[in-house]
Amino acid sequence: MSKPLLELRNLHAEAEGSSILRGVDLIVNEGEVHALMGPNGAGKSTLASVIMGHPGYKVTSGEILLKGENIATWTPDARARAGIFLAFQYPEAIGGVSVIQFLRQAIAARKGLDELSVLEVRLDLAEWMDRLGIDSAFAERHLNDGFSGGERKRNEVLQMALLDPVVALLDETDSGLDIDALRVVAKGVRTVREQHPAMGAVVVTHYVKLLDEIRPDFVHVLFDGQIVHSGGAELAEQIDHEGYDAWRPVSA
Repeated sequence: MSKPLLELRNLHAEAEGSSILRGVDLIVNEGEVHALMGPNGAGKSTLASVIMGHPGYKVTSGEILLKGENIATWTPDARARAGIFLAFQYPEAIGGVSVIQFLRQAIAARKGLDELSVLEVRLDLAEWMDRLGIDSAFAERHLNDGFSGGERKRNEVLQMALLDPVVALLDETDSGLDIDALRVVAKGVRTVREQHPAMGAVVVTHYVKLLDEIRPDFVHVLFDGQIVHSGGAELAEQIDHEGYDAWRPVSA
């Protein structure tokens, strides 16, 4: 039996001396989509950041295993090279760096190469922009500079497609999108998953609309830095109708 792509074992983390994650256990196998839901401040985005190695958080105990190897002390760039991808809630703009320049460096790092030919990147990029319905002029624009919210999120999906991650973390990809833009982004995510069926995904979201478009295999409810309940896709519908009171800790 193959090892899980991603496994969290009793993961605890803090920021500025305050405990934020309090014993998270999670297993993501090949091809699985896991949704993380919960009220504001529950630790959803924090969990994604800790998995990615954000320097603002410190793992105090527990393990983060990528294909069986504990990466809890690895730097963010080492985790990215190993195949963890994080789609940001609010992607940063980088003026002066074109989309294709950025992707050329990122793909080379992911493949462990010093350099990658521009032609090779252009061919792959053109193929994926066509699949995702992105105008070819997009490649020459400065990274997220002047992009609408939907364009920034589609750019994240494009990066995910070309970097071929082991596990993709989608941190509130639906944030700030209207329903039409959300559907476009969700279609892009589905297209990437069709081409990379072994990829695991962890989707952080407040809203069931995204999960209607990206049907998860498992839904987990976070409260106060802990997973307090897990279920199938139907759990998201229950949350949408009833809220979180059924799983709210007595002390909350």
